[in-house]
Amino acid sequence: MVQMAFQKIDLQGNAIGAPMLVDYAPEELSFSKAAQYADVAIPGLEQPLIQFVRGEAETLSLELFFDSTQDGTGAAATAITDRVEAFHKLVAIKGSLHMPPLVRVSWGQNFPGTSMGETESPMQHFTAVVLSVGRRFTLFSPDGKPLRALVSLSLKHYATVAEQVAAINYQSADHTRVHVVAEGETLPLIAHDAYADARKWRVIADHNNMADVRSLTPGDVLELPPLVTPR
Repeated sequence: MVQMAFQKIDLQGNAIGAPMLVDYAPEELSFSKAAQYADVAIPGLEQPLIQFVRGEAETLSLELFFDSTQDGTGAAATAITDRVEAFHKLVAIKGSLHMPPLVRVSWGQNFPGTSMGETESPMQHFTAVVLSVGRRFTLFSPDGKPLRALVSLSLKHYATVAEQVAAINYQSADHTRVHVVAEGETLPLIAHDAYADARKWRVIADHNNMADVRSLTPGDVLELPPLVTPR
């Protein structure tokens, strides 16, 4: 059986320690995603217009089962305290990060993962911040060792600006778009791709208040404004 894995990572996606493996698969996974809209009141209309504001991160809720009774329930029983505490520490601040670590959840090739934008195929993992961890111990040995426990987790999907922009893939030319600078790109090249005119690089530079138009760094995020057609 493929074990579900929880890998702690930093903001750059680098692994922190070894993955935490779960022996017993959760009975269910609960995903939830929403979009935020605002009512725009227009005088004289029967109801307000509905304006899209922003998307919201997908959340994943699940419950994990821990059991060490295979080693007996008497004096020689093995406590599950350390394994449970490892998950509890997912909400503890890590000094080098100044925040709790991110966690990447994976479970075989068909794990539903998550998707953004119009992506049809979900990713085979779920990268998230941990919102909450609940612990419920349900069985103890005669001398008080915890032998069984249920750990409930609530996770919220985490994605960088570059990942979100790439997933959304804005197409409309009459709206301000966002572009993530790739290796080797220049403003004229970006302008050619966006407006079919490399000479429009100045539009991008002015809109983004760029003092040095040659200092593009891979990963920089630029706004590509719509072109204003003179009347």
